[in-house]
Amino acid sequence: MKISQKGLYALQAMMTLGRQYGSETVKIRDIASDSDLPEKFLELILLELKNARILESVRGAKGGYRLRRPPSEIRLSEIIRLLDGPLAPFADAEHLRSLIATDPDHRSLYQVFLDVRDAAAKILESTTVADIIASPSGSGKRTRRNRKHGTSGRPMIVESGAKS
Repeated sequence: MKISQKGLYALQAMMTLGRQYGSETVKIRDIASDSDLPEKFLELILLELKNARILESVRGAKGGYRLRRPPSEIRLSEIIRLLDGPLAPFADAEHLRSLIATDPDHRSLYQVFLDVRDAAAKILESTTVADIIASPSGSGKRTRRNRKHGTSGRPMIVESGAKS
């Protein structure tokens, strides 16, 4: 399963906004600074999240962005689907089930793909923004990285091991 740089940035921005939930709005430059994200690209991402009614924006001197719902009600799957499309790495679940039913020679291969898709979807469906900001590794502010040696711009690949 691939998560694009855009999807990863959105999740990082959501963590920043989740930590600020219940307080005043957060300016784009503060979100970008906190998460070490490019401000211009972040503007486009936040606009998509706003249009999907995950965020709201406030204009003016005290303006910025904030979550429309508590972090505990925003699932990672919702954000990833919005920005990166379906969670399935190869095809949607119905297509895989169809292949399992109609291609007996490759049924076991398609079943593995379906199992990977289902496992990834289950994890992303059951994990909220509140979960990732509450974990020990997600609670602190990120350390700065040199852009030349930090994020490469390539998609993050999440790999799954074989089923036991």
